[in-house]
Amino acid sequence: MKRLLITGVSGLLGINLALEAIGKGYQVIGWTNTRQLKNAPFEQEAVNLELLGELPQAVNNAQPEAIINCAAIANLDLAEKDPQAALTINSKAPLVLAEQAQKLGIPFVHISTDSVFDGKIGNYRESDSPNPLNTYAKSKRSAEIGLTENFSQALIARVVFYGWSIDGKRSLAEFFYNNLSQGRQVNGFTDSIFSPLYVRDLAGLLLEAMAEGLHGIYHFFSRDSLSKADFGLAFAKRFGLDESLINRVETKEGDLKTKRPLNLSMNTDLLHEALGHEMPGVDDGLDHMYADFEKGLREQLASYLS
Repeated sequence: MKRLLITGVSGLLGINLALEAIGKGYQVIGWTNTRQLKNAPFEQEAVNLELLGELPQAVNNAQPEAIINCAAIANLDLAEKDPQAALTINSKAPLVLAEQAQKLGIPFVHISTDSVFDGKIGNYRESDSPNPLNTYAKSKRSAEIGLTENFSQALIARVVFYGWSIDGKRSLAEFFYNNLSQGRQVNGFTDSIFSPLYVRDLAGLLLEAMAEGLHGIYHFFSRDSLSKADFGLAFAKRFGLDESLINRVETKEGDLKTKRPLNLSMNTDLLHEALGHEMPGVDDGLDHMYADFEKGLREQLASYLS
């Protein structure tokens, strides 16, 4: 059994990764910032990632055999308001964690983002030049550079994902579910393109890649790319919700404060080759999300807050 430290364990990816890892026989210890989960099936520790000097000892206390760093200030508007906190948590803390992992001789996986690209061309490969447009993306790109230059054995996973979260408000899929299930109209952006993975599929791929010893930058995305409007339509169809409630509009018509790249379609050939199989498609992911919905995963996650 491998003892796995997951930072940001109360987040959308963190909690689903923890459950996926436990199902595969890992012993999980999860770091949270201030929110302690109730009755979660793993150890928890409250660790402030902004206190960089305390992180090495916190890692040693956790006694991990592998680390996956999911913690981040991922709210784009919050990152713009507090760029120093975004830089510390998204860029500086990963380097401290990676250094400690290197000292311990254990795998280190860092979660990055598709937003390191400017969205002008699409079908991005790992070898394409990033050009981040906002504070969040710049802080994540800074971490990529620092890890690549100093910790060559680290695995950097660029991701974009959706799924069920603890508070039910963390993903685009939940946005569509929360509104469409109540008969409320929503906007779906026709010019915002992405390649989203279902979070539990992503979790499985991260554990697989870590077990295979992959290092460097890889794209962990769906093999399909589509607009957020078309994703909403596909979601509504799979969940039996009213597709006509989705208004197809351009991003400029939305009430978005922070600049975002538009065409973030991603190429996953490198990861496909490394793992020997293709990535799940959007329909696969929605099928898996619906199956987990029927199994009560949404309620299970919500219970960790009650």
